[in-house]
Amino acid sequence: MTDESRASSPEWGALADGGDSDSDDSAGDTSSDTMSGRLRGGRLRAWLLLSADRWRVTALFSVTVFAAIVLTSFLDVTPMRRLVTSQSTLWWVFSPLIGAVVTGVTLVVTFTQLVLSQELGPLGDQRERMQGAIDFRDDVESRLDVSPAPPDPSSFLEALVAGAKTRAEDLREAADEFDDETTRERVHAYVDSLTDQAERIGDGLEDATFGEFDVVYSALDFNYSWKIYEAERLREKHGDELDADARAAIDDLVDVLEFFGPAREHFKTLYFQWELVNLSRLILYAALPALTVAFLVQFYVSPTSFPGTYLGVDGLVWVLSAGVTITLVPFFLLTAHVLRIATVARRTLAIGPFILRDTDRTEDIDWE
Repeated sequence: MTDESRASSPEWGALADGGDSDSDDSAGDTSSDTMSGRLRGGRLRAWLLLSADRWRVTALFSVTVFAAIVLTSFLDVTPMRRLVTSQSTLWWVFSPLIGAVVTGVTLVVTFTQLVLSQELGPLGDQRERMQGAIDFRDDVESRLDVSPAPPDPSSFLEALVAGAKTRAEDLREAADEFDDETTRERVHAYVDSLTDQAERIGDGLEDATFGEFDVVYSALDFNYSWKIYEAERLREKHGDELDADARAAIDDLVDVLEFFGPAREHFKTLYFQWELVNLSRLILYAALPALTVAFLVQFYVSPTSFPGTYLGVDGLVWVLSAGVTITLVPFFLLTAHVLRIATVARRTLAIGPFILRDTDRTEDIDWE
């Protein structure tokens, strides 16, 4: 189906693309078929919340706070040296920061241990969990006709996406025999949307390694819930025009798409646990220099320390700005990781053919 013929059918085009009224096609992709497109705010917000390395986000927060404190010294406000002299600023600032760092580290470590405690249990529970995983793999192997299924998460998801693409191509071949042109064009539009997205997702999963966010991010990009809904609409609206091969192809495609949901949720849960463990470790590492700097500034910096100016800024401003920023690094690390975890959790609250986001809705819910 050509781009011109798709454009002549706006209702079906909106549905095939996920029904996102805020799409941005500047990159050549249907934005509602990408995580950045379905996330309000576009690519910049998606970069900050999801795809950016968490150390870079932490550095961005740190530089912003440091620059804000330094630039404030150029305003017509009370000089920092006078504040340190007359109002015990060092004590009022760094004493609460020390308490916040210690309390924050304790809470994060405790919360992580609480989450990981769900992995502990008697032998019977562990055996039941393992049997459930084995049964799921057996079902996938029988449906995809592969044995054994890939063991690592990225290859496993890639196999499911490739299986969905193969079933979609089978549906296209069946649709080529349709006499009704409208039905044929709608099936082709659906297959084009799914195969294009499957190829992009497969490329993203090909070199991804679990523990990195690439696996989860690529899995989130696959808008499988909308694809299930579209397939069921095709079957419902054009059941009379579909022959036995087409109906069988749709059934097989929906079965494969339904496997993708629980697989993604399982790997997402494992990633959350992995990320929380890393977060606890990173905050512990960052807390040591943060506490050291806070104590050194509070004990050894006085109103007469670091006289003179550097680049037009009082030396004391440079030192205290750096001290506050370094002390806040554990909080910035926590914020950067929680932003990603919370965003992923919010985007995956529903599993299966349930769509909670406004960006996946459309007023043109019917073709008529």
